[in-house]
Amino acid sequence: MDGLLDLQLNQALSASRSGGATAQTTATTPEAARQAAEDFESVFLAQMMEAMFAQVGEDDPFGGGPGANAFRGMLNEEYAKVMAQSGGLGLSDRLTSEILRYQEAADSQGSTQDGDSQ
Repeated sequence: MDGLLDLQLNQALSASRSGGATAQTTATTPEAARQAAEDFESVFLAQMMEAMFAQVGEDDPFGGGPGANAFRGMLNEEYAKVMAQSGGLGLSDRLTSEILRYQEAADSQGSTQDGDSQ
């Protein structure tokens, strides 16, 4: 699993360097890196919950109705945000350290290139 995560992070970093990414977010502080990691984990958890609840029937006495499907996605997103903020799967901890590690590598590469041009 760690190998897959490292591969995906390397591909994302390569895409951002080559201009393949449409938007690039730079985490300048550990707090910003943590927030980005929690946001990512909450999106991941929301997708997992969406798949999980897709198999649940509407036989319960307090569910269903015309508005249930409209608001189910938002409810899953809010559940996922709370789960990510309270520790979730531990994915945000790993992502925070990886974001900071890649940021440090990019900063050191930038300072090396700036030093070479002088």
